[in-house]
Amino acid sequence: MIIVEPEQPLDAPHIQAMRAAIAAATERSVRLLPSSLALVGEPNAVYCPLTLELPSALQTPVSQACQDVTGLRRWVEDTLGYPSGRGDLWLPVVLTARGPLYAEAITRDVATDSYRQPFHLSDDRRQPLYRLAYELLAHLDAPPSVYLLQLARQESGLYFDRLWPFPTASAIASQGVQTPDLFACHWRCLTKEPILDLYIPGRYATAFP
Repeated sequence: MIIVEPEQPLDAPHIQAMRAAIAAATERSVRLLPSSLALVGEPNAVYCPLTLELPSALQTPVSQACQDVTGLRRWVEDTLGYPSGRGDLWLPVVLTARGPLYAEAITRDVATDSYRQPFHLSDDRRQPLYRLAYELLAHLDAPPSVYLLQLARQESGLYFDRLWPFPTASAIASQGVQTPDLFACHWRCLTKEPILDLYIPGRYATAFP
């Protein structure tokens, strides 16, 4: 059962991508419901929220922490020394039962209003981001899922914006580029299926500047 925001169109590309990923991996029926109509307690249902606006019965400590953007920014600033700011760069983290897999960064192309992967991050920026993601997810005691670390680009470096505990619209950039894409990864995480590696074929490996 995919849970979305009430005002979000059910045919939004990332929602349909999540639906297709589930349908390709299982014979289960896939239902799309706005969070205001979500039915909780259905036997054998697997809930796949794509919103933080959840009924109380579906809220988790992680979803509540991600919803508290100000509080999470404050913890990152005070504990990890990362400044905060609003941004349009995403670092996907596929958190499996064995640990995190870090995907290539995603950026938004304002000119075409589209998302692109991979976005080049130098190693001196990449490694601190991996540490930030690792420490933040450990602090939240986060369960397996796809997480998107949203960041702001400044001349002085990268700033922490917020954390998403599911594939957002930006994850569309991984379709046809990353194997498995972020929607397939999310379903595997929710159903405890193994993910051994993330792969971008050579023809897509040239990073966007």
